[in-house]
Amino acid sequence: MTAGRSSLGLIFTTVTIDLIGFGIVIPVLPLYAEHFGASPTVVGLLMAVYSVMQFVFAPILGRLSDRVGRRPVLLVSIVGTSLGFLLMGLAHTLWLLFIARMIDGITGGNISTAQAYIADVTLPEERSRGMGWIGAAFGVGFVFGPAIGGVMSHFSLAAPFLCAAGLAAANAVALYFLLPESLPAEHRHPTRRASIIQVFEEAGNWQLTTVTVTYFVATVAFAILTATFALFTHLSVHFSYDATRNGYLFAYLGALGAMIQGGLLGRFVRTVGDKALAVAGTAVMAASLFVLPMSTTLGKLLVVITGIAIGNSLVTPTLNGIASRSVNAAWQGRVFGVMQSGASLARIIGPAVGGWLLDRDVHDHTTLFGKTPYWTGAVIMLVASCLALTIQTRRHE
Repeated sequence: MTAGRSSLGLIFTTVTIDLIGFGIVIPVLPLYAEHFGASPTVVGLLMAVYSVMQFVFAPILGRLSDRVGRRPVLLVSIVGTSLGFLLMGLAHTLWLLFIARMIDGITGGNISTAQAYIADVTLPEERSRGMGWIGAAFGVGFVFGPAIGGVMSHFSLAAPFLCAAGLAAANAVALYFLLPESLPAEHRHPTRRASIIQVFEEAGNWQLTTVTVTYFVATVAFAILTATFALFTHLSVHFSYDATRNGYLFAYLGALGAMIQGGLLGRFVRTVGDKALAVAGTAVMAASLFVLPMSTTLGKLLVVITGIAIGNSLVTPTLNGIASRSVNAAWQGRVFGVMQSGASLARIIGPAVGGWLLDRDVHDHTTLFGKTPYWTGAVIMLVASCLALTIQTRRHE
């Protein structure tokens, strides 16, 4: 290996800063789009176009990182993210906002390259723990990002985007001077193009297919939750929470996820293994989604979202770790590109389905409000749990 644990810390810092920038714009973007006359439907399209671009470009960035190395792809993608945020902040028409969001989605596929970097600098048996660092970075980003965005929005609606652009630019400078390349030249793939089908063929069995489908299904269920949770707590007569209180709940989820994935996951993996954790995580998520509509007090709600945070923290890094071990070092970028592309597709489907299902409950504010989307999500997550049981682990050095 050409990079050690210090490189793991550097890539964690890089991804964390990237996700803080992403989190900064979350509470502001819908209001910013409304400022340009966007309807709720158009706002939904604006949010979806990011995932559409990730779906298309995550495998491309992953394949490119297998050919030229991780460092240049990370550097170019973070510079692109900075330019996307800058264009958002300077936009004066809605179509410029869409272009900026598309640029951000194209370069947002750098998460798959960061995951490949972690696979390069960790041993196979430590892979899931390393992937937990990505989850921890997401947690930290979603704790601090929305809070910073809320503060910056007091100056102007454009200020959070300009702040995110500055963070990304500083991140690119730090990466250029501090982050070493992780993929040795002898492990880089020839320049010929490899299709997604060839990625699955390289795995040599059904393991990668099963893991990818499980990851996709679980992400659909989780996306149903994340897209509707704020509306659920706002419209429910038991809570009627505003954006600030929902921000506190999301911060709690992020902090708990960061603690589990950044600190405890490695111990869990060594004790019971990746597959068992993936099965347990999907089962806990299914149970939590099922009881969520029955939460009528803050105490009950906190117990349920604790289960959601634990379940998600066990599922995502372990499935990525298993996927990483299904192929050798020369294919890591493409594997994570395929995984992230599937997750992006799930984040297009999940919110659309979740919003449509929540509309079915919109007049039911007293009796199990939210049962339609969350019981549907629970069934989907139960399917993911059954799929996880069928995963057969295989190790590539």
